[in-house]
This record gives sequence, C-alpha cells and structure tokens, in this order.
Amino acid sequence: MPYERAREIEQRFQKAIYTQRESVEFKKSWLWSSEHRVSLLSALLPSSESGGTRFAQYEMNLIGGMSSLVDHKRSGENPTTSPRNSGVCFMQNKSRVEWCMREKDEKPAVAYRTGLGQMFLGDAKDTLLSPALNEYKGHVQLIFTSPPFPLNRKKRYGNFQGQEYIEWLISFIPVFKGLLAPDGSIVIELGNSWEPGHPIMSPLNLRALLAFLDKGNLRLCQQFVCYNPARLPSPAQWVNVERIRLKDSFTHVWWMSPGDRPKADNRRVLKPYSQSMKQLLSSQKYNSGKRPSEHTIGRTSFLTNNNGAIPPNVITLANTCASDTYQDYCRTQNLPIHPSRMQTGLAEFFIKFLTEQNDLVLDPFAGSNTTGSMSEQLGRRWISVEVQEKYVKGSFGRFLSPDTPVPTDEA
Repeated sequence: MPYERAREIEQRFQKAIYTQRESVEFKKSWLWSSEHRVSLLSALLPSSESGGTRFAQYEMNLIGGMSSLVDHKRSGENPTTSPRNSGVCFMQNKSRVEWCMREKDEKPAVAYRTGLGQMFLGDAKDTLLSPALNEYKGHVQLIFTSPPFPLNRKKRYGNFQGQEYIEWLISFIPVFKGLLAPDGSIVIELGNSWEPGHPIMSPLNLRALLAFLDKGNLRLCQQFVCYNPARLPSPAQWVNVERIRLKDSFTHVWWMSPGDRPKADNRRVLKPYSQSMKQLLSSQKYNSGKRPSEHTIGRTSFLTNNNGAIPPNVITLANTCASDTYQDYCRTQNLPIHPSRMQTGLAEFFIKFLTEQNDLVLDPFAGSNTTGSMSEQLGRRWISVEVQEKYVKGSFGRFLSPDTPVPTDEA
C-alpha cells in the first residue's frame, strides 16, 4: 500500500472515531477491544484492500488518549512506525503531529513537528546556531525556559555547578539576543541552591542572574515567585531530620528584555474577581477616602468591571498530578518520566501574558516540552530543543490526546 494510501486510511479512521467520542462506551475507556478496533478499520477498507493486502494487520492504539494507525507490514517500505522505533509516525489530534527522526540522522535534527511547531533533538547551542534556525532570527517573541537549576549537586537530567554554571548560562546571551524580536522577552525559572553539607543557602542563582543581566545588557522587567504548596520538604537533612530550616517551596522566575517595553498585556491573564469584589460591583458602593497607608481611594476607582482582577507576581501552582497524558504515554512506551517537569500553568501564564496568537515561542531546554505543548494549545508557533533523546521521545506523548482541554486567551 503506498504512502499516500496509508495517510488516507488513517484520516478516515480518525474521522470515524471522532464521531463516536460522545458514546457512553467511548467515554468509559479509550482502550477498545482488539475486535472492535479491527472491525471498525475493516469497515473503512474497500473489499479489494481488505483481502490479499501486503499488510498483515492494522492496529489502533488508543492507550492514554492516543490514536494512531500502526502498520505491521511484513515486507517493503514501512511508513508508520512508532517513535520508539525511530521512524515516521502519523498521529493525529486536533492538529497533526508527526515523528520525523531516524536513528541515522545527525544531530541537531527535527524529532517531531506539528502544524505550529517542531521539537529538535540536540545540544541547545548547536541547534540554535544551526542554519535550520536562521529564518527565525529576530522573530522569537518569547524565550521561556527552565534550564537545569544551579544546584551544588549533580542531577540525572544534567546540570553544571558553581562558576561553571554561570559561565555556561551567560554563553547563551548572544544566541538568545540574535533570535529575539526587538520587543521580545526572556523568562527564566531558576530554583534555589544550598551549600553542600551546610544548612545555608547558596547565592549561586542570584549571581547567575546578575551575570546574565550584565553581560546581556538586559532589563529586569519583573521578578516572579512560583510557589508550590505541595512541594516535598527539602533539604531533607535540615528540614526533616534536624528541624532547623523550613521547606523550600518556591522558585524564582525572572522576566527580562532588551528594552524597557516588551510586548505584554495583563488583561490576558486576569484572575476571577473575589466574591467581595463581585458584591462591590453589584452595589456600586465602597468606602473611599484616605487610607492609613496614605493612599487615597477615589469614589469611583473600583466601580468599573474589568472582567477580572490583575494577578500578583506570586504564582501559586501545586504540582501533584501523578497521572496525565504525558506520564501515561511514557509508562506505556517504557520511557523515563522527566524528574523535573515544569508546571503547565506556569507556561500558560507567561505565554498568554507576553505573546499573542501566532507569535513564536522558544524553549532551548525543553525537557518534557511543556512549553511547546502549551504553545500549541494556545495557538502560538513554537520551537523546542532537548539534548536527551529519552526525554524527547517521552515528550511526544503530550501531543496525542484528543481529550486535552484547550485553554483560551480569555481570563
């Protein structure tokens, strides 16, 4: 069966399952019986192709929200293998995602792509300096990333230590500035670090930030704190064992830009009004006048309904999800789950705040590609880079679930 025919049959199959998504049986489980899958696909194939075909079997994989047509052809060209086998894979959601890498490909290389973005496998600096990204120079609206934290101990996902970390981080400045749009932003999440063997914090993350700002001649637009109330107590020795410190439960998020006024609009990230504010808007009454803080509140200052409250620069996000499409996909495919995944809400907040639809978002240290996935859902173009192939393969699962809720730009 030719390549084009395989695509046509998969598209017809996808259309068929989408018509059944609202059925009770479908809502109970994505994992249909083999008989159901085979009979549905057989009904889509003309009789001339259902018998005597070169294909031994068609298998639909619907585990964890995935839907794909997997070709088990015994001989000849095989256009539809899984990313675990490093071939081309057709998997379709609301937008199509295609696995592109083969084992023989040199790095950097596009591992997979969608209609809006592409994931590169390779070293971040090598990839960003490669000819493949020349067309994006000066067009990236947001570089949003969580690089390996400046920890004073090694992590399995890779990180530098001490002064080496600072030198490594600032080496990306000319690369980032070459890609960034004139009104673009750089947002970097940095965790805290502690001195090994001592109950004192290291200023390494702050030194890294100051060096990055200084060497890049960047403006610090605003500091944010990402607070995780469900974070496990750490460092364990000082918090749990000796009880002489409190648990470390937040990360710093630094918003920087080459200029004073990068593109931004807090109306895209408004929070719902509190009940008391809703009552104030309804009654159109409140206590105006001078406050003890010496601020003067006007008689009509708070009577306009702006469709939400301006959020603070403290972002509260619990990272407690033990099972989602990404994790289910990794378990199904026997791939490692990234140990330091970014909260989807953090990526959503800054992508909404600092970009508009069709703007370009870059994550040079993508990990499990939370940034690319959220950019896709919000209608932004995206480029992600990850150096470890095992995490690239796992991140493919973020793009496969038809049931993934799609956020909007509405607050």
